[in-house]
Amino acid sequence: MAAKTTRVVMPQLGESVHEGTISKWLVKPGDKVVEFEPMLEVDTDKVNAEVPAPVSGILREILAKEGETVQAGAEIAVVETGDGAVTATPEAPAPAPKVAPPKAEPEQVLRTSGEVAPKAPEGPTADSGPHRYSPGVQMAASELKVDLSKVTGTGLGGRVTKKDVQDYAAKAAAAKAAAPAPAAPAKPGEGDQVVQLTRVRRLIAENMTRSKQTIPHAWQTQEVDMSGVVANRNANKGLFQKQEGFSLTYLPYVMAGTISALREHPEVNSTFNETELIVHRDINLGVSVGLEDTLLVPVVRRADGLSIAGLARALNDVATRARNKQLKADDLSGGTFTVNNSGTFGTLFSYSVINPGQAGILTMEAIVDRPMAVTGMIAIKPMMYLCFSFDHRVLDGLQAARFLTSCRKWLEAVTVETPIY
Repeated sequence: MAAKTTRVVMPQLGESVHEGTISKWLVKPGDKVVEFEPMLEVDTDKVNAEVPAPVSGILREILAKEGETVQAGAEIAVVETGDGAVTATPEAPAPAPKVAPPKAEPEQVLRTSGEVAPKAPEGPTADSGPHRYSPGVQMAASELKVDLSKVTGTGLGGRVTKKDVQDYAAKAAAAKAAAPAPAAPAKPGEGDQVVQLTRVRRLIAENMTRSKQTIPHAWQTQEVDMSGVVANRNANKGLFQKQEGFSLTYLPYVMAGTISALREHPEVNSTFNETELIVHRDINLGVSVGLEDTLLVPVVRRADGLSIAGLARALNDVATRARNKQLKADDLSGGTFTVNNSGTFGTLFSYSVINPGQAGILTMEAIVDRPMAVTGMIAIKPMMYLCFSFDHRVLDGLQAARFLTSCRKWLEAVTVETPIY
C-alpha cells in the first residue's frame, strides 16, 4: 500500500476548552508513533493532559512548537502512514513531502478521537482577522469586561487567545490598583533559589486573582459535634475497606451533609451572572485535591443521587485519577459548589477562595477532641469547625448562616445506625 500523510490537529480537550499550549513533544521527527500512545503534552486553563497519536506511522513534521498556544482544530503535526512509511535515520532524515505523489492516497485530517475531518483551509483561519475572535475569547472578554480591539494577540498568525485577554485584564487591574510610587520588585539575593512558575501554577494564580477581584467574599464558621459521624465510621470502616478496597474517610460524610443543605437552600447552588442568578438543578460537587505542586478541583457530577458509600467511591476515583494525571478537562468543569478538606493537614480555620462561577466553598477542618459542657457536665467530644466562604452578591449573612446550620445539624444527626449504602 502506498504511503499517505495524516495531518494531526489539536484536539478539543473539553466542552469549554477552545485552545491549548503545547508544553512538550514526546516524539521528534523521524520517530515512530503508535496509535493511542502519548504523542505530546498539552496545557489548558483547566488541565494538563497527554494527547495520544490518532494513527500509527512515522512523525514527519512538527507544525506547532513547544510553548505555542494553538486553537482546537489547528494542524500541529504530519504523520506518514501505510506500508511506505519508513523510519528516517539520523544521517539522512526524510523530509515531509510538500506535494503528494500522484498515486498516493488522498491526505486526511484526523482528530485524536480517530474521526476524519475536512482538511483545514490554507491561510488565515476564521478567527484570525482583525475583528474575528473565537467563542472562548469572546466569552472571556465579556466576563472580564475587556475591549478586544485593545488586546495584542500572541497566538498563531497574531490571533488573540483567552490567555491574552486574561493577561490584559490582570495588567489593567494591577495598573489601576498600583500605588503612585510602587516598591521595586524583590530581587534574588545570594543563596536564593529562583523557581519558574509552571503554566498550571500561573493559571491557578490568575483564577484566584480573578476570584478575589470580582467576588466580594464573606465568611462564617460553626462548630460541629462529630460524635455520631465518628461512631458511624468506626462501625463501618472495616467492612467498607474489605468490600471496596480503600479506606472510608470523613469527607464523604461532609459531602453528604453539604448536599442535604444545598437541597434545603438551593440558592447556594447557584451562579451570579451580573443581571440574574442561575440556580442549578443538579448538584455537581467540586472536591479540592492537593498534589505535590498544584491543586485540582475535580467534579463529582449529580452528587445528590449518591449515598455516603457512593460519594466515597466517586471521591476515590477522581482523587486517584488526579494523582495519576489521568483527569480530562471535563472532569474539572461544571462544578456548582466546592468542598475543601484542609483539615486533613491539621488546620482549624480556613478562609478559602471561591471558584469563579460558584456562590461558595465549604471547608471541613481537623476533628479534634475538646472538652465541652454537656447538661452541666464536662465531656470530651470530637469537634470540627465548618468554614464557609460565600459570595456576598448571592447570599446575605442570614442565608449563609441558615445553610451552614443545616449542614451542621445533618452531621450531628448521624448515628451509628445511619446507613452508608
